[in-house]
Amino acid sequence: MLSVVQIAARRRVLSINSVVKGLSTIKCARNISVSHLDPSIRNFASALAERQPCFALPSKSVKVLSEPTEFYQTLLGIIKRAKRRIFLSSLYIGASEKELIDALDASLRSNPELHVYLTLDFNRSTRPGPSSPILALLPLLRDHRDRVHISLFRSPKLSGVMDRVVPPRFNEGWGTWHAKIYGSDAEVMISGANLNESYFTDRQDRYIHFTTQPNLAEYCFQFLRLVSGFSYQVTLPADSDIHDYRWPDPSVDSWKIQSKAEEALIRFQAANLASTMLSSSWSVGDNPDHDVLVLPVIQAGQLNIREEEHTLSLLFDHLSRERQPGFNPTMDLTSGYFGLYKPYQDMVLKSTVRCGIIAASPKANGFYGSRGISGLIPEGYTYLEQRFMRAVKAASRESPVDNPEGSGVELKEWEREGWTYHAKGIWLSPRPGAHPALTLFGSTNLNSRSAHLDTELSFVMMTSSDLLRRRLHEEVQGLRRWAVPWRGDERRVRRRTKAIVGVVGGML
Repeated sequence: MLSVVQIAARRRVLSINSVVKGLSTIKCARNISVSHLDPSIRNFASALAERQPCFALPSKSVKVLSEPTEFYQTLLGIIKRAKRRIFLSSLYIGASEKELIDALDASLRSNPELHVYLTLDFNRSTRPGPSSPILALLPLLRDHRDRVHISLFRSPKLSGVMDRVVPPRFNEGWGTWHAKIYGSDAEVMISGANLNESYFTDRQDRYIHFTTQPNLAEYCFQFLRLVSGFSYQVTLPADSDIHDYRWPDPSVDSWKIQSKAEEALIRFQAANLASTMLSSSWSVGDNPDHDVLVLPVIQAGQLNIREEEHTLSLLFDHLSRERQPGFNPTMDLTSGYFGLYKPYQDMVLKSTVRCGIIAASPKANGFYGSRGISGLIPEGYTYLEQRFMRAVKAASRESPVDNPEGSGVELKEWEREGWTYHAKGIWLSPRPGAHPALTLFGSTNLNSRSAHLDTELSFVMMTSSDLLRRRLHEEVQGLRRWAVPWRGDERRVRRRTKAIVGVVGGML
């Protein structure tokens, strides 16, 4: 019997095939050359490129950043350099980010043709009260009325009676807009960081900046414009200071967008897949300078889009079959909110891949010290970690990752005084001591919430560049610098926390 994921995958493939066949004048076959990549991932690269859009680019245009301050200064630089468009996608923009909003305002004033597009989460951005994030954006909308476009995505998961009884802030538990994309004309930065002061100063994340890459920037921009078609638009009448939210499509209720959004996203990916099929310049083998492949994957479980899930399944299937001489893969995996999605747990534990995991310590969790129920969240993640480590022991996989003879799974926790931890992603090295040849980065936390509730955009990047691989290695080492042995088995988890996790665990 087919699983739900297999049925969804088959349905998606059929949908994509029908879309691609309908695109006129397409007569081509995939002719990918991956000879420059490490032999251990060539088959995976070919297989993934058959199902996902793929962009080839030179490694000199890829910058791996390591610090929040670098992220912020790069973001301000992207805004300052923009001439035609700025597109920012985040969970929210902090209410006190005056410098950031002033930078947008300055660019708009100095470039009459410039437009700014903001894609944010509805519930997170419209929290009630004087510090509501949306209020900080209204002056920008008022001063540049026709050139500032604010789209607020609202998850369709919460509807009906529940929508009326679940209070603000808690309503975000039913799903958010979570993609983190920061771009302009021909450059784009992909991160997991939101646009708030802590993410610019003392909240650790990942940040990869692509310079002079118009095709990749256009893909990200068009993805956001597509999503705006089923998101609320913030409006501000010329004669009023009272803002409103306009639904753009009267043909469909805002709570019933699942089918329309699923079809739109499938068609979008299919069109981009077909476009890269037709391109003769993207193949690594065709241009030695194009030594990087970047493949976007969308995960929106509430919309029945599960590309990330299919991608990781394909990767672990490949790792279990690969028989290259000397192939002994090492995977680094991290998440600021570590509650690894059960299918991903199974993939890790059933494989022979050694896997080093970094999670936030309770003190490095963004909810540490919060009042009320949210203050229990770090303890809830400790409970999820305890359950995971019991499964690791049951599978006889517990051992240090740096053991050259082993194939173990090791969990460490990140803790830096005064900092919180929000990094997420995967790095894959073909053998111990080798630099990563593949990484997954973007907005996903790799947990149940990312799989089922939030709308995510992440990217698989593979490269043959020694310099870029070294930078990815340095990125991992930078995170490991603050990682200490996991102490979760020593921590007490209260019964009420266990009960709450039992009820809402998939929302953590």
